[in-house]
Amino acid sequence: MHVLAGVLMDGAGRILIAQRPPGKHLAGMWEFPGGKVEPGEEPLAALERELDEELGIAVDPLSFEELIRVPWNYGERGMLLQAVVVRAWSGEPQALDAAAIAWHLPNDIDPALLAPADRPILAALWLPEHYPITPTEASVAEATTLVRAALARGERLLQWRLPGVPVEEARAGAAALLPEVARFGARLVLNRDIEGARALGVGVHLSAAQLHELKERPLPLGMLVGASCHNAEELALASGLGCDFATLSPVEDTASHPDASPLGWPRFAKWVENASLPVYALGGLGPADVPMARMHAAQGVAGIRGFWSR
Repeated sequence: MHVLAGVLMDGAGRILIAQRPPGKHLAGMWEFPGGKVEPGEEPLAALERELDEELGIAVDPLSFEELIRVPWNYGERGMLLQAVVVRAWSGEPQALDAAAIAWHLPNDIDPALLAPADRPILAALWLPEHYPITPTEASVAEATTLVRAALARGERLLQWRLPGVPVEEARAGAAALLPEVARFGARLVLNRDIEGARALGVGVHLSAAQLHELKERPLPLGMLVGASCHNAEELALASGLGCDFATLSPVEDTASHPDASPLGWPRFAKWVENASLPVYALGGLGPADVPMARMHAAQGVAGIRGFWSR
């Protein structure tokens, strides 16, 4: 079943969500308005029709911007949920089919309130295009300096990864940075350190080995969980655990893993299009590769050397 979801976004950056009415599947949960494509109907025409029927508005298809495609299964019922940002319409949205509608900034929405298939859409809305990872050889002091400079130039999601530093020392360095991270409205995630993430109230980025070991999401919804993936199976594991995002690598040749065979963009895109969460391209890439990554279904680009050498 092909389903379209309209992400209405106003001039203040707020988005509209709708509450499923009593008697429907997942009644009481919130979602992005839309509906299924009828036989013989063009997907974007279906979105125009559904938003007219559900909200009483006439949308401008020239304002459409595809955000993410989410393959999903509710029990035995499978669907492809295609999310499209809508920036222009006429009429005032009304709850014609929903129990209620509400406008919120993406960061203010509790993902636990959303239907499960809609949570990756919310993640794609507030995850940035860049995901810098601290250099492997850096000390706490060096990584702190780099993160401060990254925050100042606009980076809003950073991975604290210091494999050569004792865990407690790395945690202390992250804790010292958190006030500055919060002041910039950014997010810091710890590499592999689930216990440290819980203690500090931050996110965690799981290794591929942890993906295979864990049986459930290690942190509550609202605390970021990312995952390192290298194939389609690991992307499926990340989605099954309820991770908010993943990295998929290596896309190109990379000095950090010289023996790894690069995926290349076609294979990367094929695997990401079948994933059910936002995915960053990683491996031999930097900020200049964001347009190419976006063309191949990525949320954006993650990297080490390409981000810190600027």
